[in-house]
Amino acid sequence: MTAMTTEEEQAVPAARARHARPTAWRAVAGRLSWGLADQAASSLTNFAVGIYVARSLGLTAFGVFSLAWVTYGVVLSVSRGIATDPLVVRFSGVPEPSWREASARATGTALGTGLALGALSLGVGLAAGGRLGFAFAGLGLVLPGLLLQDAWRFTFFAAGDGRKAFVNDLAWGIALVPALVLAARVGSVTAFVLAWGGSAGAAAAYGCLQSRIRPRVTGLRTWLREHRDLGYRYLVENVGVSGAAQLRAYGLGAIVGVGAVGVVRGAELLLGPFLAVVMGLSLVTVAEAARVLRQAPGRLGTFCLWLSLGQAVAALLWGAALLFVPDGLGELVLGDVWPAASELIVPAALGVAGVGLGIGAASGLRALAAARRSLRCQLFASACYVGGGLGGAALGGTVGSAWGVAAATVCGSAVWWWQMRSALREYHPPPISKVRTP
Repeated sequence: MTAMTTEEEQAVPAARARHARPTAWRAVAGRLSWGLADQAASSLTNFAVGIYVARSLGLTAFGVFSLAWVTYGVVLSVSRGIATDPLVVRFSGVPEPSWREASARATGTALGTGLALGALSLGVGLAAGGRLGFAFAGLGLVLPGLLLQDAWRFTFFAAGDGRKAFVNDLAWGIALVPALVLAARVGSVTAFVLAWGGSAGAAAAYGCLQSRIRPRVTGLRTWLREHRDLGYRYLVENVGVSGAAQLRAYGLGAIVGVGAVGVVRGAELLLGPFLAVVMGLSLVTVAEAARVLRQAPGRLGTFCLWLSLGQAVAALLWGAALLFVPDGLGELVLGDVWPAASELIVPAALGVAGVGLGIGAASGLRALAAARRSLRCQLFASACYVGGGLGGAALGGTVGSAWGVAAATVCGSAVWWWQMRSALREYHPPPISKVRTP
C-alpha cells in the first residue's frame, strides 16, 4: 500500500468538509420544511376556526370570542416562557436520554400552568357571568389541553423531528371538524371555545403516544429552579408580547367598541398564513439558530438576517395579493366582518412585515441566551405596540390603530437588530472542553 503524501492527507479532511457542508444545509432545510409544514397546518386550523366563528356568530359575538382568544395568547406566553423556551434553547440537538428527561419536565410544567391558570379563568368567568364570562369559563376548562398540545410541538422541534409536530397539528385539525359542527348547532361563543380547546386536548393526548413520554407535573418546581435564569426573563418577555396585544384589544374595545376587536381579528385572519408563522416560527428558528451557533457561530448573523428578510417579503406579497380579492369572495369568507376588515389590509400587512423584520434578531438573541437584551427589546417593542395601537385608535378609530401598530413594529424591529449586533460582538465561543452538557 502506498503511503499518502502530506498534500493528500490535507486534502482528505478538506474534501470531507466540502461534502459535509451541503449535507448539513440539507438537514437544516429539511427541519425548516417540516417547521413550515407544521405552521401551515396550525395556520389553517386557526384560520378555519376564526372564519367559522365569524360567519356563525356575527361581528359582536366574534369580538367576544376574540377577547377569549387574545387572553389564551397571554396564558400561552406564560407557558412558553417558563416551560418550552428554555427547553428549545438548552436541549435542541442533545442526546435522546437528556431530551426525554427534559421534555417530561417541560411538558409537565406546561400542563401544570394550564391547570392553575385554567382554574383561575374558570372561577373569574363563572363569577362574572354573561356571554363574556361564560366564554372565559369555557376557556378555563380547555387551557390544560391547549398548553400541553403546544408544548409537544416545541419538544418535537427540539429533537429535530418536526414531522411529529406536523402530524400532531394535523390531528388537532381533524378533531376540530366535528367539534365545530356541534358548536354551530349550539350557536354560542362558549360552545365554540369548548370545541376549539377540546379538540386541542385530544391532540395533546395523542402527543403522549407519539413521544412515549408522560408529562411530569411533579417536576415543575425542579424545572423552574434549574432554568430560572432564562425562564423568568422569557416569561416577562413573552407576556410583554401577548399582554400588549390584550391591552390593545381591551383598549380598542373601550375606545371604539367590542365590534372593533372583531374587525382587527378579521384583518389578522386575512393575513393568517403569515401572521401565524411569525408568531410561532420560534418553534423552528430558535432551535436552528442554536444549532448554527454550536456548529458555526460566525454564520449566525447571516442566518438570522435571511430569516427576517424572508418573513417580511412574504408578508408584503401576501398583503398585496389581498388587495385584489373581490368583495364577493371576501364576504363569502368573513361575512359581515369583511367590509370593515378589508380597510385594514395595507396597515396590517405592513405591521406583520415589521414584525418579520425583527424575528431573525429575536431568534438569534434567544440562541445566544442573551435574555437580558431580548427582554429589553421586547419591553420596548410592547410599549410601542400598545402606545401606537391605542394612540392611533384615539386619533383615527380602528384604521388609525392599525397604522399605529404598523409604525410600532418597525421601530421595535430596529431595536431588536441593534441589540443583536451588540450581542454578536460580545459573544465568545466557549472552549470545546467547557461546552455545557445538559
